[in-house]
Amino acid sequence: MLSGLVTALRTLTVLPVPGKDTANFSNSLFWFPVVGLLLGILQVAIGYAGYCSGWNELSAALIVLSGIVLTRGMHADGLADLADGFWGGKTKEAALRIMKDPNVGSFGALALSGMILLKWIAALKLLSLGAFGFIAAGVLLARWIQVILASSLPYARSEGGTAQSFVNGAGWRHTLVTSLLMMIFLGALFHFEPLAAAAAVSAALCAGLSIGMLSYRKIGGVTGDVLGAGSELTEVFVWIAGAVYSLYC
Repeated sequence: MLSGLVTALRTLTVLPVPGKDTANFSNSLFWFPVVGLLLGILQVAIGYAGYCSGWNELSAALIVLSGIVLTRGMHADGLADLADGFWGGKTKEAALRIMKDPNVGSFGALALSGMILLKWIAALKLLSLGAFGFIAAGVLLARWIQVILASSLPYARSEGGTAQSFVNGAGWRHTLVTSLLMMIFLGALFHFEPLAAAAAVSAALCAGLSIGMLSYRKIGGVTGDVLGAGSELTEVFVWIAGAVYSLYC
């Protein structure tokens, strides 16, 4: 079972991990919330250094940039590829072909720069409010949404791809287990404040539903790029919702 954790860490992070990968890559999905929590705590810890110095702008930038570095920019790349494919491709085949192109087009560059800017603004506001729990929660929920998307939608590429082994074996058990883990972790992050947790989960589901419906309509399922884009969108939705909640609740 721990081999699933090894695969999840190797897939989602740059952290060096000893051990063998799991034979069934979908088993690693059970561990995605654990890795999400780890990444969230690391990003908060890195940003806290700037926060203690009173330089919140730098701290927010460190939080955003550390998220990119710790994940090899994989999810950010997925967002850029999705934007290029979905808005540049007229048909399913054209969209999938564009998404596979390693070059970033104008739609991808705009989506990526816009997402980074929104994350920085949201992180800056959360820091000013001392709402560190929402920062970690956004990273955690982003990985949970990846599991939800992989478990709910078919793989879109008939010829296969890098994420196919994760998606094809995913099902209701992955959704159930990761949802239970997610609720336990959120309870700890928010000191068992149900309204804060509900705000974070609602924002995550809104992001996941938006990406899932768009992806199903456009290409009939998900790819690795869709999972990455869903992760990025979830983070920014949760961070913005967290800032609004912390301001008014």
